Amino acid sequence: MPAISWTADKMSEHRATDFGYEQVPWGEKARRVRGVFDSVARNYDLMNDLMSGGAHRLWKRFTLSLTGLRPGQRALDVAGGTGDLTAGLARQVGERGLVVLSDINAAMLERGRDRLTERGVLGNVDYVQANAERLPFRDNMFDCLTIGFGLRNVTDKAAALASMYRVLKPGGQLLVLEFSHPVAPGLGPLYDAYSFRVLPLIGRLVARDEASYRYLAESIRLHPSQEKLLGLMQAAGLEGCRYHNLSGGIVAVHRGYKY
Repeated sequence: MPAISWTADKMSEHRATDFGYEQVPWGEKARRVRGVFDSVARNYDLMNDLMSGGAHRLWKRFTLSLTGLRPGQRALDVAGGTGDLTAGLARQVGERGLVVLSDINAAMLERGRDRLTERGVLGNVDYVQANAERLPFRDNMFDCLTIGFGLRNVTDKAAALASMYRVLKPGGQLLVLEFSHPVAPGLGPLYDAYSFRVLPLIGRLVARDEASYRYLAESIRLHPSQEKLLGLMQAAGLEGCRYHNLSGGIVAVHRGYKY
């Protein structure tokens, strides 16, 4: 078994993956993504409001409306960043429940803890720095998992979905909120122009970081389409999978269950 693991590790060293439109070694992407979010953590919430015109709040509210969580249950917010979804999940499970906010990036996790403390969300939230591909939780632990605008930054999306499936309880639901591919007629060219001209400009003027926001725009374009992501979720073992397009397909919420 050790020989097999060693071989797999060596093979991965020679694989390439995307970091925006750049191809980088497989093991390099996570480090580069951490660098992006170290840079944007301080201005993350402000930039979300500016870039989406506040629409991200509606997208997250819709996602939370699908959880089906009840008081006393457990939820995990993967790549939860500054904790918008976590705050809603904490309200849903109540004082007797538990929500875990996890993120691979220490700066984002610290920012999330500060933001939730400011909101008065305290007793029923734990914080864990974790890689979505290797979640450090026991099998069948959570009633609901959310991942909001994080899956596209994961190197091995299939491994992350399999990891999330493992920690989900039978009968539990995974919700993936992510930028997707516009489906409304005529929206694609307008969205491209906004993404590659306006977003980097906002990043340069407000966050003093044009490169990170250019990467974010590129990563959105390379994320799997609605149907391809649906297939990845089904391949991970999730059932009853479907998706909801929001804002003409600019964003989609994918959902699936563990039976």
